[in-house]
Amino acid sequence: MNEQIKQIAERLAGLRDALEMSPREMGAICDLTADEYLRLESGTVDISVSALHRIAQACNVELTALMFGDEPKMNTYFITRRGKGVAVERTKAYRYQSLAAGFAHRKAAPFLVTVHPKAEAEDIYLNSHEGQEYNLILEGRMLLRIGGKDLTLSSGDSIYFNSAMPHGMKALDGEKVMFLAIIL
Repeated sequence: MNEQIKQIAERLAGLRDALEMSPREMGAICDLTADEYLRLESGTVDISVSALHRIAQACNVELTALMFGDEPKMNTYFITRRGKGVAVERTKAYRYQSLAAGFAHRKAAPFLVTVHPKAEAEDIYLNSHEGQEYNLILEGRMLLRIGGKDLTLSSGDSIYFNSAMPHGMKALDGEKVMFLAIIL
């Protein structure tokens, strides 16, 4: 597993230790068993943004602190220059770049997401998290599976949806897709 996943896993273990919670208690937050949760802390499996989002909300910490390791400090405004937002590649297929990592107590979590094409036979990984999500396609085309329905979105298209519904995406046409994702 890549180094960024290992660092996230270390932050999860540190958070659990600081909060004096058992693996069972932390797992319950993510709808996981204690063993499944401990695998997240091991750094040997991918950690979904939805699981991190649940943990951040339940533990009252910033999502970006778990993802990137930095506590936001700004409370008036925060500028992210082109290509400069902190990023994490959860897998080889997904790259999340935070567009507001330095702003404290955000009501929304905006990300620039890049999805690289994968083999046609590979299935779409579905996740869910409380709240709502907005996606605006900036480049390319993607298949968005949400609530069992497949939707094709192209550059300029957008969708706002209940993110508690299982959802996932796949780049189409053998090209990467880039989109703005705002998690509320």
